[in-house]
Amino acid sequence: MFGAALQTVLRVIYPPRCLICGGLVETDFGLCGGCWRDTPFLAGLSCSACGVPLPGASDRAEFCDECLSVPRPWEAGCAALLYRDNGRKLVLMLKHGDRHDIAAVAGGWMARQARPLLEDRMIAVPVPLHPRRHLRRRFNQSALLAQALARALGIGWSPDALERARHTPVLDGKSREARFETLGAAIRVAPNRAALIRDRPVLLVDDVMTSGATLSAAAEACLAGGARRVCVCVLARVAKRP
Repeated sequence: MFGAALQTVLRVIYPPRCLICGGLVETDFGLCGGCWRDTPFLAGLSCSACGVPLPGASDRAEFCDECLSVPRPWEAGCAALLYRDNGRKLVLMLKHGDRHDIAAVAGGWMARQARPLLEDRMIAVPVPLHPRRHLRRRFNQSALLAQALARALGIGWSPDALERARHTPVLDGKSREARFETLGAAIRVAPNRAALIRDRPVLLVDDVMTSGATLSAAAEACLAGGARRVCVCVLARVAKRP
């Protein structure tokens, strides 16, 4: 009874606020009506490899032109949001605004998309940061998302199964070709976590997918480390406006 009374008092003092605008909402970690409408959740037909939305409807796996022309090293992929409008805002708030609370609700959004990819003994693994960048940022946003996603799906996760073998520059503004060249062999399985990857299906997790270069490097590292299958799930997918 005391716990319920305390919760009531806390809700009066600290009422639930919208994750984006700070307006009052009914539940913790929610979005108000206006922010929900402006958040580009992905629904309907999408590319089975990278999650980018596709026109029309289909009852089978479909792929975008990019994934048809450049096959991905992973088997299937999905995304929760488009990286624009409030989708972009949420990613930047998580990544640069120390808004770790966003990861908890985002993990649920990602889980709804990733559930069809699940299989026995699957483990969620975040794309790693180089230690230098990790030290500067103090956290890995992809690890926060992987933890929340794993909890929502009821699977295991490892925050440090992969590591950056070398420091790479920021990829913003680089061409697709330059991104892939920069990240070649930059990621590997951490030697002390090799047993976690070997002979298991892996669900790679990242905050944003642009060209797919980072996820490709991470997927290739997992496969080289003996992963049985690799799928990917990201919070937001960059896509050209129609």
